[in-house]
Amino acid sequence: MSITSLLFPFMAIVLWAGNVIVSKLAASAISPTAITFYRLILALALMTPFVLRPLLRNWASVRPHLGKMAISGLLAMALFQSLSYRAAESTTATNMAIVTALVPLLTAILSVIVLGEALTVGMAVGGVLSFVGLLYLVGQGDIAAILHNGVHAGDLLMLLASLSYALYGVLLRRWRLSIPAWQAVYMQAVAALVFMLPFFWVLPAGAASLDARTLPLIAYAGIGSSILLSFCWIQGVKHLGPNRCSIFINLLPVLTAVLAVAMLGEEMHAYHVIGGSMSLIGVLIAQTVHKPLHAPRAAAAGMPRA
Repeated sequence: MSITSLLFPFMAIVLWAGNVIVSKLAASAISPTAITFYRLILALALMTPFVLRPLLRNWASVRPHLGKMAISGLLAMALFQSLSYRAAESTTATNMAIVTALVPLLTAILSVIVLGEALTVGMAVGGVLSFVGLLYLVGQGDIAAILHNGVHAGDLLMLLASLSYALYGVLLRRWRLSIPAWQAVYMQAVAALVFMLPFFWVLPAGAASLDARTLPLIAYAGIGSSILLSFCWIQGVKHLGPNRCSIFINLLPVLTAVLAVAMLGEEMHAYHVIGGSMSLIGVLIAQTVHKPLHAPRAAAAGMPRA
């Protein structure tokens, strides 16, 4: 395993942390629908010269999977991004990153439901620990406060966004599309753009303005997050595999918190450290402890296996 191989997923997470900061900055500058729409336009414009011709040559293989790629684009590029930008309006960047870091755990849980995979000890223990840590974080150190005050809209929206992305990952595993990665990303972006178009069309005046404040945010979202992040992650998976790469997501809250303190002036509190640590330890347990929760009946009864 070379240092270069490790740098790919690390840089992807650095770019992802930057995108969380951009989401917070965009919350007061542009509509979530507008920045999602514009980032897709920019990403497609930059990818088209390199991807379109190979895609057309491979169209016979791509066409049967258009419906699946449309669903993938809806989940990963339309819903996840739009909900993330909306969440940024009412929660902190640190909270957003911690909830996003639950994606591997949510993916594992959905894999049990959708793919019929075995429930492991790691999923059960890690899931409970992460859930308690998340409640502690959202309740700002007082879980009982959630019963009285409810959950902040931003944290709930971020959880829904993470569920959307986790479902995207599970469906990709189920479908196993035999399409080159960049062609799949391109088609997903096209699908997401189609889904976002009606919502963009009815935006009120001023919600989608392009000016000196919003253009840099769109540029980062379209180039840094949509293209460079995807490239680094694809290369990381190629060299390390998806399981090893997913462990790097645990760095997202740490990197985001550093950027949020430095760039946004957010304050770190004990409940961030305690709740975030519990959630991340839970994710790590779920990723590393693969012992089945229920042993096969024959083994449990002490009977020899065939």
